[in-house]
Amino acid sequence: MLAMRAMGSRPKISCPFTVPLYKRRMNARPIIIAVDGLAATGKGTIARRLAAHWDFAYLDTGALYRAVGVAVLQAGGDPTDAQAAQKAATALNPASVQALMEDPALRMPAASDAASKVAAIQGVRDALLKFQKDFAAHPPAGKKGAVLDGRDIGTVIAPDAMIKIFVEASPTIRAHRRFLELQGRGENVTEAAVLADMAERDARDASRATAPTKPTDDAIILDTSDLTADQAFEKAAQIVEDTLK
Repeated sequence: MLAMRAMGSRPKISCPFTVPLYKRRMNARPIIIAVDGLAATGKGTIARRLAAHWDFAYLDTGALYRAVGVAVLQAGGDPTDAQAAQKAATALNPASVQALMEDPALRMPAASDAASKVAAIQGVRDALLKFQKDFAAHPPAGKKGAVLDGRDIGTVIAPDAMIKIFVEASPTIRAHRRFLELQGRGENVTEAAVLADMAERDARDASRATAPTKPTDDAIILDTSDLTADQAFEKAAQIVEDTLK
């Protein structure tokens, strides 16, 4: 079981929240929903469903470096080539990102390796920071709002977001979820190894000098440790509903 304070395929549920609610607060500025949290907390599933429910634009910021890495590889380039990587990063637009997000190559080991290489290039980081900020400030396709999920949305990308949700879950629950995910992909891993790797990354993300992963003072904490995917979404949707009243 996943839990708030679990995520699988997107089930069909009857949600009690009114989709056109945001129209009562429409103004010149888009509504930005920042969904932050560590890996395997369920933040991605929550963010995607919030975006679909309110018909907002959605951006998985964590996949952007993979998108750049894959774009370089597909062009026959080397991800360590700063010029090629920066060119790929600056060429990104909402349409191309959406296409790349649906490309199975984005989830392959080669994409992960390429992502780590392009992420070390400052020009790429600068270009993607600008892309994310522009996406939030000007949601594509005429959408009235945007939902961004990542690790520093509320602190760096959109510190003025109207709604900030920080998703948490216990380390053991998160490790079990990730273990099942990797196992489903056919990867030969142990749950203990997944937990150890996750603990190491958590410590690194929380202690880094630039954009550490942490909730802002005005973020609402959502613990998904004991929640199903539906329950987590409903609680997040209630947070949005309460804020937009």
